[in-house]
Amino acid sequence: MVDAVSRIAADIDFEQQGRQSGYLRAPLSRNTSGWGIVEIPIVVVKNGSGPTVLFTGGIHGDEYEGPIAVSELARTLDPGAVQGRVILMPAVNIPAVLNDTRLSPVDDRDMNRCFPGNPKGTFSEMLAHYLDAVILPMVDASVDLHTAGHSGDSIPSTNMHHIADPDGMARTLAAAEAFGAPFNVVFAGVDEGATLTSSVERRRILSLGTELGGWGRVNIEGVRIARRGLRRFLHFMEVAEAPPADDDQRTRHMQVGDRAHYSFAPQAGTFEPCNMVGQTVRAGDPAGFLHFVEDVDRDPIEVSYKRDGILWMSAGPGRVGRGDTVAVVMNDYDGGKV
Repeated sequence: MVDAVSRIAADIDFEQQGRQSGYLRAPLSRNTSGWGIVEIPIVVVKNGSGPTVLFTGGIHGDEYEGPIAVSELARTLDPGAVQGRVILMPAVNIPAVLNDTRLSPVDDRDMNRCFPGNPKGTFSEMLAHYLDAVILPMVDASVDLHTAGHSGDSIPSTNMHHIADPDGMARTLAAAEAFGAPFNVVFAGVDEGATLTSSVERRRILSLGTELGGWGRVNIEGVRIARRGLRRFLHFMEVAEAPPADDDQRTRHMQVGDRAHYSFAPQAGTFEPCNMVGQTVRAGDPAGFLHFVEDVDRDPIEVSYKRDGILWMSAGPGRVGRGDTVAVVMNDYDGGKV
């Protein structure tokens, strides 16, 4: 069994009333500093009694909408308007955030494939363990903000996994509607067991994720949805009042049920997509063409969709490797297990 004692120290008191801002201090021994640390920003706003809500951004360093929205809320949330506790971590994987990469430059790991972590492991494993073993036991609900980063583009959406408990499933669907993204996707991913979402769900904590854009730039609509959605989520949890209504956006519940919803590149090449995210697509139609520009006489390969539906995510970089996801199709949620 992994030792539960974390090597990361916090300079704030999670039980203290009012607003606190500070840092988690994670040890990182390096050539230039044998006793070095990495400072991870954190804000805790607590008033009276009530649920604890966790907002995280920057698990991947090249996904910008979450860090913008969470850091803005961390600066502006009035403790007097809160009934409960809000833990805000806008840039969890700060080495990757400062490096503008999905993977941590410290250990070349995807932190969101390291949960529940290991306090004696690599930097990403140590940080994942702190969230799982120290933060999550305090939490009643979590929103982990993501985009497709440099690896792709996505239609703005919340997302969740299927939950075996019917009451928990209904509550999570209702939370997604409260957040108010255009789509909410109940999905089965290619590799979900070691994510923060999976750790949250194992503790039976209400969990939402997001995909709010991508292609390595800040999505204006994604930031707007995140800013509004975080405050609406606090209202749903009865932690704060609802923000002023700015539209009548309804959330459409969708699903990605199996790997047939994914299209993968069969070889390395230059991928030319045929559709933008949000467009309706048909099984058998081309998702795009894989070109081999270095081989002048070689014809491109067509990569097709295997399902009818709406394009949820598409490839970001023009150059793709064998096995890279180039398209993900979603369908209307039918209420069943995915």
